[in-house]
Amino acid sequence: MIFSSKINPEKEKLLVSLAGISFLSLAEKINLFKKLDSTKELAILSIEEISCFCNREIKRAVWNGMERLAATEKEVALLKAKGIKGVTYSDALYPALLRETSNAPFVLFYYGDISILGERTVSVVGTRHITPEGREGAVAFAKDACLDGVTVVSGLAAGVDAAAHTGSVQAFYHAQEKGIDVGVVGKTCAVLPCGCDAVVPSTNRKLAESIIKTGGCIISEYVPGVPSEKWRFVQRNRIIAALSPSTVVVQAPDGSGALITAQFALEYNRDVAFHKSCFCKNADVVGKYLHSKLETQLALGQISKSKIENTCAKYIECGAPVIEDYKDYCRFRMEKPGERHCKIKENGQLELSI
Repeated sequence: MIFSSKINPEKEKLLVSLAGISFLSLAEKINLFKKLDSTKELAILSIEEISCFCNREIKRAVWNGMERLAATEKEVALLKAKGIKGVTYSDALYPALLRETSNAPFVLFYYGDISILGERTVSVVGTRHITPEGREGAVAFAKDACLDGVTVVSGLAAGVDAAAHTGSVQAFYHAQEKGIDVGVVGKTCAVLPCGCDAVVPSTNRKLAESIIKTGGCIISEYVPGVPSEKWRFVQRNRIIAALSPSTVVVQAPDGSGALITAQFALEYNRDVAFHKSCFCKNADVVGKYLHSKLETQLALGQISKSKIENTCAKYIECGAPVIEDYKDYCRFRMEKPGERHCKIKENGQLELSI
């Protein structure tokens, strides 16, 4: 069985098939799953008939029911062969915080123990262009969080993501060495921008294996075989933000994907905090170089002005806190709103007061 819910094989295939249709919303997939009994029933529907089921005219969608049926057979075979499991939106194992969002995935496919997402969580994100201070900060924060029993969520990308997952794995082995019950140690979850049958980047394959070995999980909303594409990284970021009550940004140059994750978190009414390494000298040097590249792209009309204006400083000016480490993060979580004041001075340095 792919899914933990007690459903027959035909309905299982239907779940997989619906999960692979990108032009349907969550509500529409739920509705179709309730009204159809098999993938064959779905396959014979025209786009007009699907529009009637969805109560809206579906435009510009590429739909070939028989091709989707054939693709589903391959996807189901791959899921079973690789031992990838699935959890549906209505399943008890589905992460409760993620279910709260309006654009939650219909199905999550996963390796490992997805139940860890029902525990305390914190999302850690940041740039691929990590500095030594950022790497040290991300590893230490994640390790301390896991030793406190918190699950660390990130995206398995190079840089900050990989450092956060590494710190989480280190916590597991540290507990083993110290004779601490690893059952009370938090684990780590990696959210992929592609199917679970691949790891992006491939250089993090060993790290992905370590995540599973230490009790963590790897999840994706995509069926096997779906490749990573630029827009899917942004979609992945919304899941990272949704899975935790707070997101910690560890170094994020202007216009970076990590700041998109921060924006998602705010839209979901979650906390956003910035690690002090965002404002170290090395991060400033890297940030200025990357900002100059953005200015060139802006001049060429390749990006919008809003992207280059999405900066860490903007969030700080709006009241986002800066934290030093995991202990300071815990203090921030206990503080009254507005108690912690941060300011970016004219020379770019950070001024903190509590």
